[in-house]
Amino acid sequence: MGFMLPSPTNPREHARALMSQKENIEAELDAQFSILKVNNVDMTTPLVDREGFPRADVDVYAIRHARRRINELRNDYKAVMNEIETALQAVYDPSTVGSLPAASEEAAQHTSLTDSAESLLAFARVDGVAPGSPAAEAGLRREDLILKFGSLARSSFTANSLQPLADLVSVNENREIQVIISRSEETMSLKLTPRKGWGGRGMLGCHIVPHES
Repeated sequence: MGFMLPSPTNPREHARALMSQKENIEAELDAQFSILKVNNVDMTTPLVDREGFPRADVDVYAIRHARRRINELRNDYKAVMNEIETALQAVYDPSTVGSLPAASEEAAQHTSLTDSAESLLAFARVDGVAPGSPAAEAGLRREDLILKFGSLARSSFTANSLQPLADLVSVNENREIQVIISRSEETMSLKLTPRKGWGGRGMLGCHIVPHES
């Protein structure tokens, strides 16, 4: 049986509960994968010998249980990540809640750059980009001004904090995010995919600081 998603309450509390749920799923996934690692198998390694009998050199029962649980957890993880993305939108941009079905979100992100340039204000500046990082691969450069980051715009932020951006990145590992930037008075749309293991710190590989227009 999969994890139960928490019922919506206060948007911020709901987002925190979902983030905790995500961490719990990740922890159990690590535990289940460790069972496979101990037995020196993966999700597809055969568990029968050449004669068709269960292998005697591994714990077949534990492996089968771990594989089944991993598949369940992967489905739970996908569901909770989608819930977190929706919850963060409710926290940082309440006007987006209930506005579009999930299937049309990608199309909605591809708003014309002309409209974006007229309606968006820069809220952050790229202060540095590491070579070979996801940010570098996306085409971000130092001094680029960020007008929109996924669903986040200037109105999504309060005070002098970029926490909403950090939260959005944390739940979009290996998922493409549209970033609209201003560079030398030209508006551009880039595709940025946060990921770990690229060889440096963080999932973006760039330093982003608040920007005051």
